[in-house]
Amino acid sequence: MSPKFKYINLFIGVLLINNFQYAQNNYSGTGSVTQGLAITTNSNIFPGCTGARTANIGTITSSDSISWTVPAQTNFLSNNFLPDLYNQCAGITPSNISGVNINNIPVTTIDLDGDTIIGYILGDNYYEMYINGVFVGSDPVPYTPFNSSIVKFKVSRPYTIAFKLVDWEENLGLGSENNNGNLFHAGDGGFIAYFSDGIITDQNWKAQTYYISPIEDLSLVKELPDNTRSTLGASSSPSCNTNCFGVHFEIPSNWMDKNYNDSLWPNAITYSPSTVGVNFPAYNNFSSIWSDSKFIWSSNLVLDNLVLIRRKVEITDHLNKLNENDFKIINPFNDKIKIIAPIKLQNCSGKLLNSSGEKIIEWEKINFDENAICELELLKKINDDHYFLSILYQEKEYVFKLNKSN
Repeated sequence: MSPKFKYINLFIGVLLINNFQYAQNNYSGTGSVTQGLAITTNSNIFPGCTGARTANIGTITSSDSISWTVPAQTNFLSNNFLPDLYNQCAGITPSNISGVNINNIPVTTIDLDGDTIIGYILGDNYYEMYINGVFVGSDPVPYTPFNSSIVKFKVSRPYTIAFKLVDWEENLGLGSENNNGNLFHAGDGGFIAYFSDGIITDQNWKAQTYYISPIEDLSLVKELPDNTRSTLGASSSPSCNTNCFGVHFEIPSNWMDKNYNDSLWPNAITYSPSTVGVNFPAYNNFSSIWSDSKFIWSSNLVLDNLVLIRRKVEITDHLNKLNENDFKIINPFNDKIKIIAPIKLQNCSGKLLNSSGEKIIEWEKINFDENAICELELLKKINDDHYFLSILYQEKEYVFKLNKSN
């Protein structure tokens, strides 16, 4: 190489370093800053599915000399996958929930004396699931085509459910992908789940961001008083291309544990299905099961690429939406009252009141199994045309007015 070109290359290198240093001086947060493409260290970890985007893994070094794995460190290569609800790569494509054999789904046991819970999960793109810090499984498709999972686990309340969410990237370290001819289109995320014990994805989850990209102006990456790692005002379609920045935050090793303190994490943000853009069968074929669940993510659906979410499930959480109309009463004027609860309720108490509100019978311990008949012996003949049945569980009372016409 001639001395002339050596000086030109040296000048360009100094210019890029100065530009990086200038840009970083505009950033005052606690994250580590990278710029440009990462080095690919593992090519196409999910080959062999028609229509799948190439899922690579890489590393990139930040200005503070830390090596970061992009888009994230995952358990995908452990091959411990969550069971499929819909996965065209595996040839599992039911048209609705009736085509899913739930009985064949294996159960992950966290607590031997716990309740068995069924979960339905969909993420854009990749997710890993933990219960009380125990790794339950990962998404079997890291990138595309979009899929959904079903899971069974046995656990006692209270418990903590946690997910690692990754919006995969084609341009490693840049948070972007090829979209309709735009080689550096910033991808977006989204996650939804429903659990049979009544837990849904909504604003009651905690969500924290650990990798942000592509960023053109680092001064717009700020840490707010509520600990939101905000990119409000940052462009979701920057033109920096291979010169874009990324901001990375160290993940606590125990972030998924039951007792991890997530009180300083901001609450999850909910998004509409149209905003997430979920027009594919892994979601649409099961519209009935998502119930009141919302799509959730951090504060920026586009620029936040690695998000951790948690939900502490308390003993009484499943009672929030349970009311008297959810119970079924059978033959209330015979020698036994038959009552069916929609969920498992243990160690309830009950009492029977006449039309004047006077207690005539009391039960100290009543146990309900999910959708099973529980019989309460009356012991006394009821002469009134109506009376009241009270069931008390975890300080919440359910009162039923029973008429002879019931």
